[in-house]
Amino acid sequence: MLPTSEKKPVLQILKGIHLPTQKSKDTGSTTSNSMPDMPPIAPTNSRRGTTRRRYSTNSLEGQRGVLQMSKSTLHGDLTLRDRIHHFTLAWYTCTMSTGGIALLLARTPHRFHGLIAIGDIFFILTVVLFILFTATLCTRFILYPKSLAKCITHPTESLFFPTFWISISNIISNIQSYGVPHSGPWLVTTLKVLFWTYAALTFSVAVGQYFFLFTGKPLTIQSMTPQWILPVFPIMLCGTLASLMGSSQPVSAAYPILVAGITFQGLGMLMATFMYGPYLRRLMTAGLPSPNTRPGMFIAVGPPSFTGLALLGISEHLYRIFPDYTSISYITTPSLIPDIFRVLALGIALFLWATAFWFFSIAFVSVLHGAVRSKEGMSFHLVWWAFVFPNVGFTICTIEIGNAVMSEGILWVGTAMTVLLVATWVVCAVAHGRAVVRKEILWPGRDEDHDQGGFTEEMEGRFDR
Repeated sequence: MLPTSEKKPVLQILKGIHLPTQKSKDTGSTTSNSMPDMPPIAPTNSRRGTTRRRYSTNSLEGQRGVLQMSKSTLHGDLTLRDRIHHFTLAWYTCTMSTGGIALLLARTPHRFHGLIAIGDIFFILTVVLFILFTATLCTRFILYPKSLAKCITHPTESLFFPTFWISISNIISNIQSYGVPHSGPWLVTTLKVLFWTYAALTFSVAVGQYFFLFTGKPLTIQSMTPQWILPVFPIMLCGTLASLMGSSQPVSAAYPILVAGITFQGLGMLMATFMYGPYLRRLMTAGLPSPNTRPGMFIAVGPPSFTGLALLGISEHLYRIFPDYTSISYITTPSLIPDIFRVLALGIALFLWATAFWFFSIAFVSVLHGAVRSKEGMSFHLVWWAFVFPNVGFTICTIEIGNAVMSEGILWVGTAMTVLLVATWVVCAVAHGRAVVRKEILWPGRDEDHDQGGFTEEMEGRFDR
């Protein structure tokens, strides 16, 4: 028993603790488990009882996680080793966006002296960042061996594993755009080998990662985000690679590459279409994501955009194949095959462009709404790089449509979109660096590994005021 003089401070401490609330089975009212003289906690309104829509806060949207840490929780300094512990796969969103800008600059219709040099800079920066990020990630796995298995199976961080392969796809695409015109046949042969190797590996990723998601912790419709599309995204980009490589490869090598490109592009687009249903249902039933993670909604723009540009790009190279190299059975006029495919590709690209534009508009309005209405504003998260890469495909698709219909106005729209995307990349890069300095990322509980054990009670005591 405590002395009488010590009971009062203990009671005062207990009065300041708010214990979890429970609902009465009879009345449904909310009651408190705190001390009897604590003021009652007001009941919370359900979704049906109010017209105000709440934001979803599931961990798959990249929230700060189940830790629920306030801004005043951590104030100490971590060592470089500790911060590397929180270097996640999501950092590859930076390299895939940077490589996308380099590819876009190579396809921009209205050019000026020095544009190729700027594209070269972005390409080299992509390679340097990719090597740096890979080395840092390997360092994390060496220092913390258990984090390797956790990051691959973690329901949040593992969804960013495809960004590693998308970055590789961008590097291969930029080698084709910037390297082949200034190199010999050896590079063309190397790209052919890289294409088939990339196709085999990314198909394995598409199967393996979805298998892990199917057999892992069950997910709900309320946790649905466009990131669920990412595992099939790398194999889908084989269509984009094929549309770029078809012009430089020998006909004997170009034909199977173009066929594989159409095949895998169709796989990716159909898988994305299957995901769009649950995604729209989730938006209708659970509302918009948290304002900080709404840039991730732009991921939905990617599949229709890249499919449209891949079909148009592949259709440009079929004239080398039909009818001189090969034909299709039961076709009486093989010379018409390229023309028919070109018309079909343009028609499909147009309605895919419209679909991408709708997803772009929804994402843009949602981000704008979150930025204006959010009381705390929008803080940087690595998913912000979705502002760039999916819209790279949208912009190139616009340019390809302009070339197909021979519209100078559409081409100028594509040029304007290019300028805006480069400016967006600069904003994201500055925000990214600022977030690292201000400890908004690479910090316990603030990255995609938030519930992998990176934040412990010992560290909480170390960083408290």
